[in-house]
Amino acid sequence: MTAPRTATVRPDRLAIRPLDLDADAGLVHGWVTHPKSAFWLMQGLSVDEVRAEYASIAANPHHDAFIGLYEGSPAFLVERYDPAYEELVGLHEARPGDVGMHFLCAPADTPLHGFTRAVIFAVMEYLFADPDTVRVVVEPDVRNTAVHALNEAVGFEVVEKIAKPEKEAYLSLCTRDAFEAARKKAATAQAGDETKEQAPR
Repeated sequence: MTAPRTATVRPDRLAIRPLDLDADAGLVHGWVTHPKSAFWLMQGLSVDEVRAEYASIAANPHHDAFIGLYEGSPAFLVERYDPAYEELVGLHEARPGDVGMHFLCAPADTPLHGFTRAVIFAVMEYLFADPDTVRVVVEPDVRNTAVHALNEAVGFEVVEKIAKPEKEAYLSLCTRDAFEAARKKAATAQAGDETKEQAPR
């Protein structure tokens, strides 16, 4: 099943809810095993194996999973983790307020321009809505050039290249101030684009 798409992305119609293992396992399986989701590292897993993976996350006090909605329909997957206990132990000097993040947009037959960018802004807003969040931490595969550009757009800075068991990654950090600056920059750019579109020709 692919995510719904409309002519224009409406950021106000994006929402995030906890993953429901019983309701969402089959849907998530289709997303994470899709060829376009190779960097999620779950290719070839069965529905039961994907369910078991997310059951393990649900039972972990340091890891959460969420489903992102667009216009009320499932459209993306989010994971939040504590890097002091998960993913980056021994590779990152975690501080209080650090929050790790992964996100994956559902593969679409006809991708909507700007959708993934809108999603990562929504995810970052969701994480920083928690006043205890000081920095967001990510560790994307060094080969994933598309996500590097998205991370930069929301304010991430690469700290260093790290070697994880499953990949070489760019450890990257985004502070609350850096995200706010990126959000203001994006809003200004969007306003400029809208002004151009409305100008007489």
